[in-house]
Amino acid sequence: MNNIIDGLSMNLEQANMDKLKSVFPECFTEGKLDIDKLLSLCGEYIDNDFEKYKFEWKGKAECLRLAQKRSAGTLRPCPEESVNWDDTKNLYIEGDNLEVLKLLQTAYYRKVKMIYIDPPYNTGNDFVYEDDFADPLARYKEVTQQTTKSNPETMGRYHTNWLNMMYPRLRLAANLLRDDGVIFISIDDNEVTNLRKICDEVFGEENFIGNIIIKSNPRGSMSVSQLAQQHEYLIIYAKNLQICRIIGHGLTEEMTNEYKYEDECGKYRLLGLRQRGGFWRRSERPLLYYPIYVNTTNGEVSLVENEQYNYKVLPYQPTTGEDGTWRWSKGKFINEREKVLAKQIKRNGNDDWDIFTKDYLGNTLGEVRKTKVKSMWDDKDMNYQNGTTEVKNIFNNNIPFNFPKPVELIKKIVSMVGIDYDDIILDFFSGSATTAHAVMQLNAEDGGNRQFIMVQLPEVCDEKSEAYKAGYKNICEIGKERIRRAGKKILEENNQMTLEDKEHLDIGFKVFKLDSSNLKTWDNTPVTAEQMDLLYERMNNMIHRVKSDRSDLDMVCEIMLKLGVPLTYSITAIEINDKTAYSIGDDCLLLICLAEDVQPEDVEQMAEYAPAKLIISRESFVDDTAMANAHYILKDHGVELKLV
Repeated sequence: MNNIIDGLSMNLEQANMDKLKSVFPECFTEGKLDIDKLLSLCGEYIDNDFEKYKFEWKGKAECLRLAQKRSAGTLRPCPEESVNWDDTKNLYIEGDNLEVLKLLQTAYYRKVKMIYIDPPYNTGNDFVYEDDFADPLARYKEVTQQTTKSNPETMGRYHTNWLNMMYPRLRLAANLLRDDGVIFISIDDNEVTNLRKICDEVFGEENFIGNIIIKSNPRGSMSVSQLAQQHEYLIIYAKNLQICRIIGHGLTEEMTNEYKYEDECGKYRLLGLRQRGGFWRRSERPLLYYPIYVNTTNGEVSLVENEQYNYKVLPYQPTTGEDGTWRWSKGKFINEREKVLAKQIKRNGNDDWDIFTKDYLGNTLGEVRKTKVKSMWDDKDMNYQNGTTEVKNIFNNNIPFNFPKPVELIKKIVSMVGIDYDDIILDFFSGSATTAHAVMQLNAEDGGNRQFIMVQLPEVCDEKSEAYKAGYKNICEIGKERIRRAGKKILEENNQMTLEDKEHLDIGFKVFKLDSSNLKTWDNTPVTAEQMDLLYERMNNMIHRVKSDRSDLDMVCEIMLKLGVPLTYSITAIEINDKTAYSIGDDCLLLICLAEDVQPEDVEQMAEYAPAKLIISRESFVDDTAMANAHYILKDHGVELKLV
């Protein structure tokens, strides 16, 4: 196993090949995958007809290669811009989300419960990031120095540019979702059809949950000449629909008031047992037509007629008199008889008996029922004008960001997917950081500890914009400041929270910024015989692998990312024989030492901390013999050695 940590992100192609080799080793010949043999083993008929249904566009293959290309970047910590650096579990990451998603692959693989994104809608004026396949980091640095770029239809690649931007990012994002995870994507009419197609490919059309229509602008947008657009869409896909939970929304006060009865099992409402709506006729479902006998003294019911149960009730349509059906079969009636009762009613002016079932507010575990999620959201909280008002209130009547989503929209999304109190929520088009605001607000309301990861390109604000005039040079400055202000506001306004609750509420965030790796890379540009001095200079430059302008904390965070440790794990500096080492995690999951002149006795003492891995700089050893001795010492202690 390679114990050298390089400056590149996770090799996704190799990881996928390793998985295939472990399951289908017979499909590899001389290290190459035999596609035909793989298809045969999977029971797939090899069809030589190449006219197949598929979604293609110019640049798609290159996009896939771009998603798989390893990143030479890292995320540099910025404690000075963070809030509660030592304790928070939240992240705010500045950088191109394509590179950031690559860097998160190892540490956050299958750890994210929910993703929400509000990508550029491709209206012709929205920013569309043009990826550079050869050097994405260089392109990122170039883009962050310029203003927003438009994508007019006259370019001739209107949809293609948008697809090339979205496709690789969605592929990488899918890797981060847990098996029970869900992704929500806001979109409008311009790209909703194409978005569905690429999501079908990335997540599988069998994992499509639904398309919610949101009445976002009751007045109607005047930007479209033919129609006053009132709505947008929310596209939802599961990672695996079989295990995904859509739990619905909490009941309104009006709905809760319907549960006005109560017994030893809790509050309940009464629902008529007669089938209403489709398939209610006896001729359509004859087995659901049977008599129920009522004890008229107490309203109890039975399927057997006797002296006590002597009043027969049949399911018939009251207005027409046609024979109908019950909702329950005889078997279900027998198994859940305690939930069935009869009540005397007035029917056509006469006294009569009808059959009802008890529908309880909570289940046997004490969980209160939810309403099934509707496919149209038109309540007032969904009005996107509310998002503008929220930002205006936070920024003292200034509006530094256009068209922010309302906090209630994100809260409603989070509440419908059964997110546990410590789950991770990712937004890699985070904009004004509405998602972060909503997560903190929800945690304040229900005592949760949900964590957020915000990712945003530091897109430069136009000098004529209100944001620039207010002192915000890029969108990230707006997002970070909003989280700071929103956190303070939540603490001030949530009077139901105790002092202890407020102390435990996480309103902090760690800031990281995308940059090139802290490790130097070899310049393999060919040199001529006359340029040997240049070659020697390159060799001397590589004696010290870490760049001179990078700190220990920079290196520690890059090592954490490379070894799959979340960036929110604690970092504790400890002194070992006058040498600084860094313990990662509360139980010293990793121990990192970047000091010089590490001796065997230092290694022995480091091993006493019993980390799973000890990471030491190769420059820390005076020679290869010292490095080999360290390896044997750690092997005796059951500690793996990694070198940088």
